[in-house]
Amino acid sequence: MVSKNLEKAINEQVNVEFWSAYLYLSMSAHFANEGLMGFANWFKVQFQEEQDHSLKLMNYLIAKGNKVELKPIEKVDTSWESIIKAFEDTLAHEKAVTGQINNLVSLARSENDYATESMLQWFVNEQVEEEEAVQGMIDGLKLIGTNGFGIYTMDKELAQRTYTPLNSTVAGA
Repeated sequence: MVSKNLEKAINEQVNVEFWSAYLYLSMSAHFANEGLMGFANWFKVQFQEEQDHSLKLMNYLIAKGNKVELKPIEKVDTSWESIIKAFEDTLAHEKAVTGQINNLVSLARSENDYATESMLQWFVNEQVEEEEAVQGMIDGLKLIGTNGFGIYTMDKELAQRTYTPLNSTVAGA
């Protein structure tokens, strides 16, 4: 069983991951409303992945005999002034999530909970990928600037992104 202190912290992270999903779903809707279906698709895939992250944490708690406590999801923004601003907000958010994951790892270490620390390493690695991907989007958007053809081309490329479900039904998966 995970300690009550760590259980509380993981439950808070479950909520963070669901909030992230809600934020990315809002971004997806925003870009769909703007007619940028590729950007909408990119954020929709992000939404689906964040839900998987929440389920992974929830399933871990359940497998360890702990209680999952879902909290209300706080309000998210619903519009962005530009494409690059949405990705800058995404990067800032992902960096904050990285800090929260690092805090969870530190807590697990301080409690000598090696199983939880091992499970959390998946999230540490995932956050490196998340930040790298979003930074790449920002770098590309900076190169494109306001070039309509560049935005059109990037939108078409992002429409090709597909969601690959995470096997979150297995404890620690």
